[in-house]
Amino acid sequence: MTVSSKSDLAGLERVGSLVALALREMERETRPGLSTAQLDAIGAAFLRKHGARSAPQLSYGFPGFTCISVNEQIVHGVPGPRVLAPGDVVKIDVTAELDGFVADAAITVTLPPVTAEARRLRKCAQRAFTRAMTVARAGTAIREIGRVVEEEVTRHDFAVVREMCGHGVGRSIHESPSVPNYYSMMTRGTLANGMVLAVEPIICARAAHVVEEADGWTLRTHNGSLAAHYEHTVVIGDGEPHVITRLPAA
Repeated sequence: MTVSSKSDLAGLERVGSLVALALREMERETRPGLSTAQLDAIGAAFLRKHGARSAPQLSYGFPGFTCISVNEQIVHGVPGPRVLAPGDVVKIDVTAELDGFVADAAITVTLPPVTAEARRLRKCAQRAFTRAMTVARAGTAIREIGRVVEEEVTRHDFAVVREMCGHGVGRSIHESPSVPNYYSMMTRGTLANGMVLAVEPIICARAAHVVEEADGWTLRTHNGSLAAHYEHTVVIGDGEPHVITRLPAA
């Protein structure tokens, strides 16, 4: 999607705020002893209360309101009976639709006791996103996002999950263009004013390829390597991108 009016931006900001608030609610409740289905229900109740719908359900018939992936699970984790345990690394991905607008964001939550590797991995995903924001400007080649993300991740001796990319968003859950988290001259396109993107470093502790679990949705690392995910929906401009899924500082 490309923002072409004030009403477009207002619609995106409304759904972006709900996604941010839902993630905050879910993060607060993430604890050992809670099942991923119970955690999903918290997000679902919040979004339904405000009139929003699950974009993965609408677009793909996903069997959950949100995606919750634990430890070696990378993305698209199906909420279910799995009970969270001390030391788990929990990825929460919320994509919501409200009044025809869609926003997408994800966080990684580490449950105590937190290992040094898990702490570093979570922080690295966040730093990679921050680095991406330094180049996400109108007129910049899309592949520059992948360049700085990959540089940040490999600098900390971690690896990007090459099969998973950021993407356009705004009117549906997945739109053009693809935004890889690695550098390739094959990545075409230039960022433009008003372009709406989900920028999402998805990384793992050791290089791994992606394996689909038996549920047909959940993707995990083939070697059990821990994964982390950090994502926001942003609107591209001439200066710093407008992050619509981040809550204002208190």
